[in-house]
Amino acid sequence: MTGKLAGKVAVVTGAASGIGRASAIRFGSEGAAVVVADLSEDVRETAAAVERAGGRALSFVFDTSEKDNVDALVAAARKDFGGLDVMFANAGIGGEFRFFEELEVEHWMPVLKVNLIGVFLAVKAAAIAMKKQGKGSIICTASVAGLRASAGPTPYSASKAGVISLVQTAASQLAGSGIRVNAICPGLIETGMTKPIFDLARGAGKEGKLGQLNPLRRAGQPAEIAEFALFLASDDSSYLNGQAVAVDGGLSSSLPFIPGHLA
Repeated sequence: MTGKLAGKVAVVTGAASGIGRASAIRFGSEGAAVVVADLSEDVRETAAAVERAGGRALSFVFDTSEKDNVDALVAAARKDFGGLDVMFANAGIGGEFRFFEELEVEHWMPVLKVNLIGVFLAVKAAAIAMKKQGKGSIICTASVAGLRASAGPTPYSASKAGVISLVQTAASQLAGSGIRVNAICPGLIETGMTKPIFDLARGAGKEGKLGQLNPLRRAGQPAEIAEFALFLASDDSSYLNGQAVAVDGGLSSSLPFIPGHLA
């Protein structure tokens, strides 16, 4: 099979829906063998969709914030498909919206474990495997919430800022290895995590206000993030490393302003 990822092997976490599912399917359509994982059984359907798109697939239902599970993903990629070329550490949770003074430690720990520790484990496991090949692409899902305040719950935002720092640190420490590490910072994307926001807006007849603060004046779709993930996974991005790129319709490109006014 031909394609931008022909002959390559990828792991995608958080692949049962949203960005993870869209990316896994897109990778498969470009010739990759894809190992997908998620806590939800729906990841089995993602694997089937990858195969329908033309790729090979293997699925796991478990928690990708646990070291043994992450190691098992990498081991399966190498054993069943012959290596590991792409790691997309995408799994994440949103947490609760609470005012800062109402937050307790228990509101932080699950979010940090999944969104930051889980990503660290994926980056580490992938880097160890990729060093043996002398190259590879590691992609992490961060968020515009990790770049600026007020784009998500406090623990979520801090965890995504941590992902951005982790990507920069890992890229630096893996210098000379041939491994690239980058982050995608999505804006408002319609996924399972953001479904309550979209449902609320639609229920109130305010769907047109979704994404109104960015210059494109709309929310994004998982497939649009998947296209950028494909770019990072492929050799097209061979000189991009240590970066956190906002794919947000332009939301993070400016300070707040009143539409229609220049000042």
